[in-house]
Amino acid sequence: MADSLLLAEKGPKMIAKDQIMPLLLEACPSFTQKWAEYRAFYECKDLLYVELDTFVDHIVELLKTNRTDEFPAVFEIIERLHLEGDDYVREATTIGALEGIQNVARNSGTDTEEFIQYLRPESLKWWRQLNEFWTGKIPFVSDINKA
Repeated sequence: MADSLLLAEKGPKMIAKDQIMPLLLEACPSFTQKWAEYRAFYECKDLLYVELDTFVDHIVELLKTNRTDEFPAVFEIIERLHLEGDDYVREATTIGALEGIQNVARNSGTDTEEFIQYLRPESLKWWRQLNEFWTGKIPFVSDINKA
């Protein structure tokens, strides 16, 4: 009883780094085989940005082959990571996932704008900031709502 009161006083638990890939895997079961191959190759080392890069490659490939049925769930998780993640998770989601999608898509000749239809409001805000950063309209990507 005392433990549950203590947890309630702390507020909702934030999503942590080690929860990112399990959440993405749950949303995107088609990534399971590539994830297993990745884990075998890297001998299960936790390299989040490399993990996200592997996931992003898969997402762009799904778009290119018109297999987007998992996208609503995937981009719902990306939105949750932005809204419910700790500082590290939010940054990794913006830089590792969203910017990764933009870069991989551009480098493979895929129109990055095709992803916008799947983005939720918070993720779309970060997507647009990344675009503004890369076009020189803003000097850096930051949480403009934090003072």
